[in-house]
Amino acid sequence: MTRLSSLLLLTVVSVFAASSASAHVPPGEYGSLAAGFSHPLFGIDHVLAMIAVGLWAGVLGGRARWIVPAAFVLVMVAGFGLALFQVPLPAVEPMILASTILLGLVVAVAVKIDVRLCAALVGFFAVFHGHAHGAELGTAGALEFGIGFALATAALHSVGFGIGMLVERLSTRFGAQGGFVTRGLGLATAIAGAGLALT
Repeated sequence: MTRLSSLLLLTVVSVFAASSASAHVPPGEYGSLAAGFSHPLFGIDHVLAMIAVGLWAGVLGGRARWIVPAAFVLVMVAGFGLALFQVPLPAVEPMILASTILLGLVVAVAVKIDVRLCAALVGFFAVFHGHAHGAELGTAGALEFGIGFALATAALHSVGFGIGMLVERLSTRFGAQGGFVTRGLGLATAIAGAGLALT
């Protein structure tokens, strides 16, 4: 069994042992838009995965810089719709944690494949993220809540992309190799995701 196969097996085992966590802005006090915007920000697993998508988009370059994040947001909204219509989706929380680990790994390994495959991969995970948002809608208005978490997700993608670009520029300026730093950030994301899965 290769190292990558062993790591993937460990990922699958650990994420299915995970439990969910939530702490969000109540829509009654702050409004549905604010509740939706805050929703991804209060889940470290969501934050790490969103930033990893932005980092990966930066690593891929070209059209992937906007196609990959856009694919995530669009499919995430579809996953939100599934939850609103009470369409069940298995293993939502474990798959969110798996996304954190695996998206961190693709950044760490600097995976560069066809942009359509990249969009399909992030889209696969986005369904679970969106479904989780919908399942925790509570008393919030669906439209405002959906707009809020879509904006927050896009902002987190931008943060990841911006971090990657900043690392590259600083590395070039100081004569270092930015790719190694970005890969290190991806590895740190994957490790953090594994840590969340094991707690």
